[in-house]
Amino acid sequence: MSDSYTPPKVWTPDAESGGRFASINRPVSGATHEKDLPVGKHPHQLYSLATPNGVKVTVLFEELLELGIEEAEYDAWLIRIMEGEQFSSGFVAVNPNSKIPALMDHSTETPTRVFESGAILLYLAEKFDRFLGSDRPEMLSWLFWQMGSAPYLGGGFGHFYAYAPEKWEYPINRFTMEVKRQLDVLDKRLADNHFLTGADYTIADMANWAWYGQLALGRLYEAGDFLDVQSYAHVQRWAQEIDARPAVSRGRMVNRSFGEPKFQLRERHDAGDFETRTWDKIGDDTE
Repeated sequence: MSDSYTPPKVWTPDAESGGRFASINRPVSGATHEKDLPVGKHPHQLYSLATPNGVKVTVLFEELLELGIEEAEYDAWLIRIMEGEQFSSGFVAVNPNSKIPALMDHSTETPTRVFESGAILLYLAEKFDRFLGSDRPEMLSWLFWQMGSAPYLGGGFGHFYAYAPEKWEYPINRFTMEVKRQLDVLDKRLADNHFLTGADYTIADMANWAWYGQLALGRLYEAGDFLDVQSYAHVQRWAQEIDARPAVSRGRMVNRSFGEPKFQLRERHDAGDFETRTWDKIGDDTE
């Protein structure tokens, strides 16, 4: 970095230095406006966006439904984070941290809120006793490894490589080093294991695939060549296999408001929506 920075004695926010997300980042929590969240007909109400953290949960819902578990039906409502919808009073009541995804389970005697993507995965997997694997400690280790590692990939590498107002060598190099180390961790693990916990496909795979699998497939930050993702052969095999699962294909579409219109299912309220309610079919009718 060419310009030296001397931190002040007491930090104060500078709106000009926030980059792409300057309009929604702030150093305090809580609601900025009053607005209730919509509630659909199904037991599970998901409020989300098809970022990697959102995709984790919609993939799990679709995998559960693929198994014929009708009790896992859900409504998925789009939260436009760039418009600040995560700061509504209704959303803050579900997640005081104002981050997607957030879940309300209305099948319990008193509706249950669950926030943080890893917590939602574990909650649903335990509720329906699916995708937990035969080695619970190993599954939990890889699930929480992802939760702890993702800030380096998303908040670190992704921010400075793709979103910061300028390209600075030091932070890009710092976080690239860590992301490549993480890819190497996964590659070594998958060299001797079909999935992360062994033979079983679990929520740990779903969580890691949403970030590292999609990174390996060239879908995040347009950084595939920069990170040489093709060199991680075992990650590639694992990523492509999971990507081919029908439930994963559907899960990627839910709450998606960017990319090709035919792959955008901005709201999901019924299994038939994948055929009739994608953005190429309804366009601006719902705006």
